[in-house]
Amino acid sequence: MEAVWRIESARLIAGLARLVRDVGLAEELAQDAFVIALEQWPRTGIPDDPGPWLMATAKHRAIDLLRRQERYATKLGLLGRDAEVRQEHAEAELDAALDDHIGDDLLRLMFTAAHPVLSTEAKTALTLRLLGGLTTGEIARAFLIPEPTAAQRIVRAKRALADAGVQFEMPTPDETADRLSSVLGVIYLIFNEGYSASDGEDWVRPELCQEALRLGRILVTLLPNEAEVHGLVALMELHASRLPARTDASRQPVLLLDQDRRLWDRLLIRRGLDALDHAESLGGGPYTLQAAIAACHARGHSAEETDWPRIAALYEVLAYIQPSPVILLNRAVAVGMADGPERGLALVDELTGERALKSYPQLPAVRGDLLARMGRHDEARAEFTRAAELTHNKAERTLFLTRANTPGRQPE
Repeated sequence: MEAVWRIESARLIAGLARLVRDVGLAEELAQDAFVIALEQWPRTGIPDDPGPWLMATAKHRAIDLLRRQERYATKLGLLGRDAEVRQEHAEAELDAALDDHIGDDLLRLMFTAAHPVLSTEAKTALTLRLLGGLTTGEIARAFLIPEPTAAQRIVRAKRALADAGVQFEMPTPDETADRLSSVLGVIYLIFNEGYSASDGEDWVRPELCQEALRLGRILVTLLPNEAEVHGLVALMELHASRLPARTDASRQPVLLLDQDRRLWDRLLIRRGLDALDHAESLGGGPYTLQAAIAACHARGHSAEETDWPRIAALYEVLAYIQPSPVILLNRAVAVGMADGPERGLALVDELTGERALKSYPQLPAVRGDLLARMGRHDEARAEFTRAAELTHNKAERTLFLTRANTPGRQPE
């Protein structure tokens, strides 16, 4: 039953939202249909194809609701035709509205959940709720926040969309690029929080990576000609391939250079490389460049066989088209591997004044690694200690403190 909800809920909510023009109400109707299923299926058995059953049930609930509400005529008018004519033919049109254009509806739902009127936190919570099918409790646990806080974010997000009069529709051509960027950004934020948790005790949360991958794969089917959609999926597939090797048997972090690459998921690597080829054939952009960097790691049988000069060059291009102190820091790591720690340290030291990196634990961690490789262990120890003070993740803090005592290689 849980699997059915996780698979079908986004389609249900998307179809209903196009009808009632209210994401919150659409979610309630979808949940009502599932409650009815929970009551009936134990007696009648789960249908061979539960999706249409849930859709039909939700459709009838929507029809009943619209008939009961005083705003029935207004709601019908919003569908674009005269209310009187609508009322006469309501049920047939509602059938058609709910049964068609599921792909378009899912895309509208993605763009609505990532609307610029919402904060990043609200976009993330709403996306996981509506498109990921996660419960409020699951979202709270995923981001290590109290369940009431997660619930408030979701409620406020729906209210903000309603108060702003946000329509359940595709953005205009002028808005599409920015809105798509926001959608991709939310999905990647979810993935990154799973791949390298910013808080809590665990270094990785694979379930968040899986949700982000699922959303990315859906988006690929809806926007097959968008290069950066393929680029983001390629990036996530390639990074996700390393998850089995990112922690040891005791769930402690294992650094990229120390990972047993035999544990990397070869199927995800093949999928990622295929997606990268598709993205590059369509032009690509920042996500495609990051995927190309991840591909260099995937193709290397060991850290020593990795094409570090190419990685450094790709980071230089990425920094040119999307300037960011974090990208420049990553470039410094690659240069340090390709040209030696002295050259890498010189590039890192150019970034020490960046305000965006003031509380970023990876800056002192990178300096610590480079200093350790140069034999400057006392300075390296101080840098790793500083990194441990800055991180909010318990596993990462333990890692940094261990490296302060035994300076080693730099984490991802």
